[in-house]
Amino acid sequence: MAVLIRARDVPAAERAEAWLSIVCDTLGPLDVRIDPGAPLHGQIEAAQLGPLGVGRILTSTPHSVHRTPGLIRRDAPELYRVVLAVSGTAHLSQDGRSARLSSGDMTVYDFSRPYDLVYDSAVELAVFSFPRGLLTVPSDAVSRLTAVPIRGDSGTAALAAPLLRRVAEDVETYQPASTVRLSGVVMDLLTTTLAEQASQTAALTPETHANVLLRRVHAFIEQHLGDTGLSPATIASAHHISLRYLHRLFASQDTTVAAWIRRRRLERCRRDLADPVLFDQPVSAIAARWALPDPAHFSRLFRQAYGMPPAEYRRASLLPAS
Repeated sequence: MAVLIRARDVPAAERAEAWLSIVCDTLGPLDVRIDPGAPLHGQIEAAQLGPLGVGRILTSTPHSVHRTPGLIRRDAPELYRVVLAVSGTAHLSQDGRSARLSSGDMTVYDFSRPYDLVYDSAVELAVFSFPRGLLTVPSDAVSRLTAVPIRGDSGTAALAAPLLRRVAEDVETYQPASTVRLSGVVMDLLTTTLAEQASQTAALTPETHANVLLRRVHAFIEQHLGDTGLSPATIASAHHISLRYLHRLFASQDTTVAAWIRRRRLERCRRDLADPVLFDQPVSAIAARWALPDPAHFSRLFRQAYGMPPAEYRRASLLPAS
């Protein structure tokens, strides 16, 4: 992982300003507050794992980071972030909730909404950033999980926490052929962890049944993405609900069943196109694997979703920058 700043390498009088600059350059516009005269110690590291941004923050200087409405108006990328406390204690607040994170605990937050992150003492954090579209948990469920502490000693979180820690520590050691697959593993595990947490908190809402059912439908779709026979009718039948009710579930997420299936198939294609192991497979074969057999139609859909044709995306992803 690239070390972006090591406090001891910067003259004391310039450390706070340099730290703020690095934080804003790597994590986005933030208000960093450090008590005047407090000696700044620590370092910030960052790397990329496929579409995932991976960061490590180590500091023994108490300070706080704030994402304010004014900063959001300047720049508001649609990102989710998961922060894992590797050591020490951190406090994250968003949407009227506050999570106290001890070693092994994690939480999710939405970068497009205000939040506060406070370190009272020495801390090491691993931060994973990703576009909202990579997370298949419904957005309304995620909005109920922001700043909710997820304990790393039970359930899927007990698998996720040590993996996230190891990935953050070793990200620079992975071979290029492994990074795309590994990013998929990380996202799948994060999705499962957050979906599990959402199921536990769903009992607190009146939409419990619909939310649980929607997550089951999402999982069913993921399992059958390569099946050309996957359709709203087959999904409704498999879950013993009417077609009308299925469409209503997806309408609550401001999407349609067909659009969701198409988006997930395109995402699987994008992953495979960026995978060096699959470089010898034709683009058309990858698309057909995910039930998109018409090359021209697939190319149009892919360009609409990712801004370039699939073959060009593959070259940009796999060929070294000149």
